[in-house]
Amino acid sequence: MAEEADLDLVVISPNQAPPVAKILNFGKYRYELEKKAKEAKKKQKVVEIKEVKVRYKIDTHDYEVRLKNIRKFISQGNKAKIIVMLRGREMQHSDLAMELAQRFIRDLANDPIVVEKPPIIEGRNVTVWLAPQG
Repeated sequence: MAEEADLDLVVISPNQAPPVAKILNFGKYRYELEKKAKEAKKKQKVVEIKEVKVRYKIDTHDYEVRLKNIRKFISQGNKAKIIVMLRGREMQHSDLAMELAQRFIRDLANDPIVVEKPPIIEGRNVTVWLAPQG
């Protein structure tokens, strides 16, 4: 029947019993599949992870700038990773770094933000992961 209509016999679902086949123009069918895949990829949002690195001895203005940057990253739909770095003898004051991380979370409490991972000490850093809500 396919040869009479000058079309191709295309197996759509070979794993079913009985296999599903259609008589159609294979070139057009393949083009439509590629077009659908391209359209789905176009609508896809790639979420990036933006890092903000600070030291626990941060000044107030620098802190406010980092806070503004985090808000901007989250509003753009990206995730934010806050890293409080500790160097040398600063490791003895990891409690101050944890306190700074908690301060970031407190100051961002009114924003549509979810804390993905709470403050954790990872080696010489304290890290917090934030994501947009929803």
